[in-house]
Amino acid sequence: MSILILAFVLCCSHTHADPLRNELLSEEYDFVVVGGGSAGAVVANRLSEITGWTVLLLEAGGDEKMISQVPLLVSYTIPTALNWGYRAEPTPGVCQGLRDARCVWPRGKVLGGTSVINYMLYTRGSRHDYDRWQTAGNPGWGYQHVLKYFLKSEDQKNPYLARTPYHASGGPVTISESPFRTPLSAAFLQAASSMGYAIRDTNGEHQEGFQFIQGTLRRGARCSSNKAFLDPRTRARRNLHISLRSRVTRLLTDEDRVTGVEFLRNGERHRVAARKEVVLSAGTLNSPQVLMLSGIGPRDHLQDLNISVVRDLSVGLNLQDHVGLGGLTFLLNQSVGIRESDARKPSAVLRWLMAGSGPLSVLGGVEAVGLVPSGPNATGWPDVELLFAAGSTNSDEGGLRMAHDLSDQLYDAVFRPIKHLPSFTIFPIGMRPLSKGTVRLKSRNPLEAPLFHPNYFAHPKDVASIVAVTRLALQLAASPEFQRFGVRLHDIPVPGCEHLTFASDAYWECHLRHYTMLFHHQVGTCKMGPASDPDAVVDPRLKVYGVQGLRVIDLSIAPEIPNCHTHSVAMMIGEKGSDLIKEDWGAL
Repeated sequence: MSILILAFVLCCSHTHADPLRNELLSEEYDFVVVGGGSAGAVVANRLSEITGWTVLLLEAGGDEKMISQVPLLVSYTIPTALNWGYRAEPTPGVCQGLRDARCVWPRGKVLGGTSVINYMLYTRGSRHDYDRWQTAGNPGWGYQHVLKYFLKSEDQKNPYLARTPYHASGGPVTISESPFRTPLSAAFLQAASSMGYAIRDTNGEHQEGFQFIQGTLRRGARCSSNKAFLDPRTRARRNLHISLRSRVTRLLTDEDRVTGVEFLRNGERHRVAARKEVVLSAGTLNSPQVLMLSGIGPRDHLQDLNISVVRDLSVGLNLQDHVGLGGLTFLLNQSVGIRESDARKPSAVLRWLMAGSGPLSVLGGVEAVGLVPSGPNATGWPDVELLFAAGSTNSDEGGLRMAHDLSDQLYDAVFRPIKHLPSFTIFPIGMRPLSKGTVRLKSRNPLEAPLFHPNYFAHPKDVASIVAVTRLALQLAASPEFQRFGVRLHDIPVPGCEHLTFASDAYWECHLRHYTMLFHHQVGTCKMGPASDPDAVVDPRLKVYGVQGLRVIDLSIAPEIPNCHTHSVAMMIGEKGSDLIKEDWGAL
């Protein structure tokens, strides 16, 4: 019976009723916010705190569904309407074992954006990341400045951490650890400690070390930016309107000023004016698309598409992302990990429904994390990460296979032979990539997805650092702490790499190029920088250069990608950007 209850809840319910589905909107607002994702939800909340301001939030997707609330089942949100369904353009030597040899790029098309379909992992990056932003000519973006905005959002449920200067209680975003742990995650930390690594809060004073992972988790369920910042009390504000399934097609301009937006809703074209500003929070992939469709972008590219140029700016450049090695699988002689078949048992379902606990509360199966240097010169500023998950691609009913978009050839050769056997995985990830890609329009049609050229592994160091940390993962798995579970490396080679000596550096590079793991962390396509930076799109107050009445407030403004899971950074940018607006309009 409990399985039937869970199925009904997940398939037939949602967290809020769709607001303003058919309601007529006003013709003019003080602020129009484009995109209700990880940053846009924050901006809409904070601007509508000023009762004298009117705010319209336009979101291309619908409202958050209950299917996204179960942390362990996050992979099943990927092949749904909650996801834009983007895929990068084919890139030689990358994602070769994925369907059609193309990297899959899940992005949330829903209130809350990618925070509704991500793995909920909460890490903030290093103080060096943000100090470099400031040193590059962005005053006010150093670590000492942005920390208060991380804290402003946070409601830390670990009482030990909440008492430190690096965490806070009472904010809208609930941060906690999963109440369920396998003995394998403890072994992961014990093995790291035995090798001399510190076990500590990597969101605290020091950002290097190992810990049980923190997540945007509230009572065992997902706490998206939608749930945190667009709660029923916020939605009830009379000065805030939210329009769902509203696809912005372009910005309205009058010479060098943005005056409003044009959007499609229910098949009809609408225009709405902005008295003060339009805030573009459509994300790293869609913000540059909207800008370029509106004539703000590289002159040559816009002219090739016969788009009138409003402002010649380096929109769509500087694309950065985190990449890792997928499918590094270790087999066990004991059933001490997480298998989806066990998590679906009536006792486990009831445990989650009634208490928010049990294996269903684990963040996509991820239990612990390590942030470390890949070489001696990276000490104090980690450049690689190890994510520990108490299961692997063989452990579920196909969710990871779908989420990672694996080809039948790779899955059938490597993972079908061990389907449902006890296992765990460690994801080795490069956190400070040097390679950069681009976003370009495919056409003038606003409903056609842009062209995404990630350019992964263009710099050889990006491959070398991931191979190096893969070696560390193997050392951890070979430790006495893991060997008491009979751990052994799954040694079926990835198709296309059989000619290489298994587990050699050359093999791991080949494995990486076939089972390329992506983490939803794209940043940088509307780069923040000083006026002297030819690649800068926005200034340090997030105003678009040469265009009045327009700001970009989302991860696309990041000059360099921080060494963290970026949802926390998106919310921080939303918090700080909102304060910049309030300061400029005399409301702070």
